[in-house]
Amino acid sequence: MRVLYVAELVGKPGIFTFRKTLAAIKEEYRPDFIFGSGDGATGGFGLGKNHGFYLHKLGLQAITLGDCAYYKKDLPPALATMNFVLRPANFPELSPGRGYKVFDTPVGRIGVISLLGQSGFQKSHVPSPFLTLEAVLEKIPREVKTIVVDFHAATTAEKNTLFYFADGKVSAVIGSHNKIVTADERLLPKGTAVITDAGRTGSLQSVQGFVPSKEIGRFLTSLPDRSQESWEGLAFQGVLVDIEKTGRPRSIQRIEMPCLEEPHESSGNDQED
Repeated sequence: MRVLYVAELVGKPGIFTFRKTLAAIKEEYRPDFIFGSGDGATGGFGLGKNHGFYLHKLGLQAITLGDCAYYKKDLPPALATMNFVLRPANFPELSPGRGYKVFDTPVGRIGVISLLGQSGFQKSHVPSPFLTLEAVLEKIPREVKTIVVDFHAATTAEKNTLFYFADGKVSAVIGSHNKIVTADERLLPKGTAVITDAGRTGSLQSVQGFVPSKEIGRFLTSLPDRSQESWEGLAFQGVLVDIEKTGRPRSIQRIEMPCLEEPHESSGNDQED
């Protein structure tokens, strides 16, 4: 199975970029399953219900979330009918939505798990992603050999610790949240494919997808100021993992493709809140 992970979409520029590059990405890489992080798809923070349905319609078969999972008020009530959206599995048991799901593909079944890290999140207090992963793996049918994890975490130390904890238990663990692509994709000794951070889809000429002047201003003045989405240097970033029927990966590689189409004032649903 060839699995394509779409690095975190940041705001309207990220959705626009995904819409305009996906056809070329699919033609070149021929993925069997596509999933990715929508934690910053709406305004850079969280996922709105309409954007969730729109991204699924465009081709994201599963959408993972992180610390911003419930930032948009219209999403939690809709999660009961949006079974392709996965909030972190280590959210409290009574949290709306689900944290993992098994999907059918033309070449077999794949389990997708969303996890949130504990370190570096001041507003999030969640149970251990390590223990949650073990518990979730017990619930996934044993005949499902291909299992991928989106680990939305703030520190490289926690990410890499979980990588080795998960080595040999899942096919791949892909790090998200930092929105800066790392060059450490590799196969661990027991076979699990990992990368510390897959990067972002949207503006690369920016600070994590946002206009630099706004981010600089907060550091210089300590005054709160709302981040503004950047449209400069749009590009798709992601990760491609080739996985054997046994669930063991053959390879993992980073993908980047520039968006050559200029955005217009009105570009469809990706331009709407």
